Amino acid sequence: MDIEVLKSKIHRMSITEANLNYIGSITIDRDLMDAANLIANEKVQVVNVNNGARIETYVIEGGRGTGVCCLNGPAARQGQEGDIVIVISYARMEFEEAKTFKPWIVFPAEGNKLPEEIV
Repeated sequence: MDIEVLKSKIHRMSITEANLNYIGSITIDRDLMDAANLIANEKVQVVNVNNGARIETYVIEGGRGTGVCCLNGPAARQGQEGDIVIVISYARMEFEEAKTFKPWIVFPAEGNKLPEEIV
């Protein structure tokens, strides 16, 4: 039996911009992507702590060290600069493997920078 479990999470990053006139997705600083084991085009759930919005979209790689977290296209309607979001991805795996699987979880520092213990 396969189940879906938490694979990666960036917990409580700040939206730095919202770009309604873009095709769609969420742009995330490449350093945070790497730390959370996320890849470009990976499906993610974005949960807005400020307004309760929950959306599914895909990741676009942002510049390293920029701290960027940009909601693009229709997603831009679900948050505004300064809102706090949680970015989550899931993976399917065999039930027994899931029991010992350890997800990648990142708690960004101020400015959406990598925390000191990761750098």
